[in-house]
Amino acid sequence: MHDGFESRESWPFECLRCLYVWEEDYVVRHLTDGHGNEVDIWLTSGVPVQPPWSGASCPACGAYHLTSFPTGYLARHPELTAAPDPVPLAKVPVVPVNEIDLPTAIRTPLPRRLLIAVGLPVVAFVGYELYQYVLGPAVPHH
Repeated sequence: MHDGFESRESWPFECLRCLYVWEEDYVVRHLTDGHGNEVDIWLTSGVPVQPPWSGASCPACGAYHLTSFPTGYLARHPELTAAPDPVPLAKVPVVPVNEIDLPTAIRTPLPRRLLIAVGLPVVAFVGYELYQYVLGPAVPHH
């Protein structure tokens, strides 16, 4: 790459899911090789990134359904930038599965559930059979 220059660009975005508005700053390196081929390299904080129109996500909710505004739009409309910064996600400590103690009082043991699930229909069936064969003939039919 022989010829090149850098430019700074600010891209204002709005999330179409949560309506959060923010602006991202980029450095764009415009490079041209000896054959006339042009390449743009987008940088954020010195790290190469994808261009803003491909793969940007909302810092508030993580959605990828965004819209962008023309450069300088937010400077002319300060009422849009009054939204609060997104709350960072809570950091949950990683605990190995074998160290997790499950309270036993919350869940009923499986054998008791099984006895109830199987026992109630059996009791109902036996009660019906007893009624049919023992009490049924003793009661006269009209």
